[in-house]
Amino acid sequence: MDIMNIVYAVVVLGVLGAVFGCILAVASKIFEVQKDPREEAILSHLAGANCGGCGYPGCAGCAAAILAGDAPVTACAPAGAENAAAIAEIMGMAAPTGERQVAFVRCNGGTNAKKRYEYIGIQDCLSATKVAGSPLECNFGCLGFGSCVAACQFGAMSIGPNGCAVVDPDKCTNCGACMKACPRKLIVSVPASKKVHVLCANQDKGKAAMNVCSNSCIGCGLCEKECKKDAIHVVNGVAVIDYDKCVGCKLCTKVCPRDAISPVATPEEKEKYKAIKKAQAEKAKAAAAAKAEAEAKV
Repeated sequence: MDIMNIVYAVVVLGVLGAVFGCILAVASKIFEVQKDPREEAILSHLAGANCGGCGYPGCAGCAAAILAGDAPVTACAPAGAENAAAIAEIMGMAAPTGERQVAFVRCNGGTNAKKRYEYIGIQDCLSATKVAGSPLECNFGCLGFGSCVAACQFGAMSIGPNGCAVVDPDKCTNCGACMKACPRKLIVSVPASKKVHVLCANQDKGKAAMNVCSNSCIGCGLCEKECKKDAIHVVNGVAVIDYDKCVGCKLCTKVCPRDAISPVATPEEKEKYKAIKKAQAEKAKAAAAAKAEAEAKV
């Protein structure tokens, strides 16, 4: 009798399982949400890193946002220009144009920046800012604890020999993760082809900036006066480059007294440029004197 009860129970459970299985199968067909095949096509052209740099929850979220028109076809920076063009084609749009951008750290202070104290807490930039404002005297400088390095999933960020974060432009995808991780907002996007950059974000006035870092921009304006293309100006106490105008002549790097503009000119390069400027001034002075003498004889 007990065996028959067990058999009946198994049979009943089997029948119920089959019935509920049929019900679920029918329900799945009735309530099935038709997915746009373009979403999968778009997803195949994304980086697949799920870095969150686009501002959406992973690559699937980014693909859905692009399809819905809530995000541009260039939303996934790590995917690059070719994939953005492919996504544009899927969406029936024109391929996007524009120069490749990379991240850049607006600081070259590091060990040249003065410290208030030696920080020994959690090795994280945001955590360091919570302790008496940060261990640096400079309120704008790179803290060097590598929050940006930890955030970068492409190996493009590192802490340089001077203790300041640097970007490898060849590896950078401009995903924006490092920018979000930096509590001082020192990391910005710049055109990949441009090589001249201001290595400072300190907005303090000259003497105050000089007192906290030996590499700080002091807003002296020599770079602004030297630039023949009107491509660099002092804004809020610090030099700022207009990349649309900059031609990479590097004259600003040769006159900066603080080595706050990269590529930093060597002492020899600066001396050579001073000699050229002196010779030009003497030549202009002699020409003016000759002109004045000739006019006096008339």
